[in-house]
Amino acid sequence: MKELLARRAALEGRIKELTTVPMVYAGKFVEKPEPTHRLHRGDPMQEREVVEPGVLGVVPARFALRDAPTDDQKRRLALAQWIADPANPLPARVMVNRLWQYHFGEGLVSTPSDFGKKGALPSHPELLDWLAAEFVHPTLSDERSAKRREASRPWSLKHIHRLIVTSAAYRQASAARPECLSADAASRLLWRFPPQRLEAEVLRDTILAVSGKLDLRAGGPGFSAFEPNDNYVRVYNPKREFGPPEWRRMVYMTKVRMQQDATFGAFDCPDGGQIAPKRMRSTTPLQALNLLNSGFVLQQADFFASRLEHEAGKDPKAQVRLAFELAYNRLPAREEAEAARALIKQEGLMLFCRALFNSNEFIFVE
Repeated sequence: MKELLARRAALEGRIKELTTVPMVYAGKFVEKPEPTHRLHRGDPMQEREVVEPGVLGVVPARFALRDAPTDDQKRRLALAQWIADPANPLPARVMVNRLWQYHFGEGLVSTPSDFGKKGALPSHPELLDWLAAEFVHPTLSDERSAKRREASRPWSLKHIHRLIVTSAAYRQASAARPECLSADAASRLLWRFPPQRLEAEVLRDTILAVSGKLDLRAGGPGFSAFEPNDNYVRVYNPKREFGPPEWRRMVYMTKVRMQQDATFGAFDCPDGGQIAPKRMRSTTPLQALNLLNSGFVLQQADFFASRLEHEAGKDPKAQVRLAFELAYNRLPAREEAEAARALIKQEGLMLFCRALFNSNEFIFVE
């Protein structure tokens, strides 16, 4: 018995020597949300009056949620319905402006995240209002197919996309006219389709599509552009070899904060830690060097050459014709065909495919 008491005393002494167990901050679900108080001077120990659910006081529109159910999910639904109410013109105007920016490179309002007093004025206010109204209450429906009738529902993005890409403004040529350039060099008045470089994601997917390796499967797990490692501190090393998992569309690529894709990060593609309502449009030597010498582009140029040999045979004329159809969606001019065949004869088919990937006509939309 004395021995057990001695062991107990020793264990109790060791327990007293132990440090406090680390605490873990964790959330928990509650049936009724706890009241939220205004904190005086931001001090959590100085709670003042209860703050009810609502919107910013400077917003003229009111959001009455006092009588709404206390369930969090229903509160979020009520907020979403208030934002998307047809009587609220701002969400529709912002959305159609983003769609216009996607197609033309510049929105009707050049500040896509600021429609307030400090934002830019719309270049075509009547057009912006009409698109917003058509977005919420579509009037131009197409009854030829069930899919198109479905796309003409209120708040249909497909409907606005179709209106934009079938418009006369979008289908204009990009050719410059001196008298127009002197008056409107930025093409804000839509006297031509403004030429613009493909986005990083579109450029990568286009290269894969032309080479015949693009994986169009929808859904499922994504892929990483970085090599895994087992270090305690995670280090992201860009992959140097690419296989079928990396041939999916770039929308399935895992985004890593503060890390860029080794090849296409130079094309103004923001990393996962940035909010970019409007991307930069830069032209740098690094873009040309990456597109000319990266392992990914060299691999896809080799696949493109193999595709031409498989589908067009060994005839250089047929290879050049098919290459132009796949890369440029047109047939080559006589001078272009002669220069291409001379390049293939001197340097090989793979180098010709590599040159197509690096041409302005491939990289720019005109």
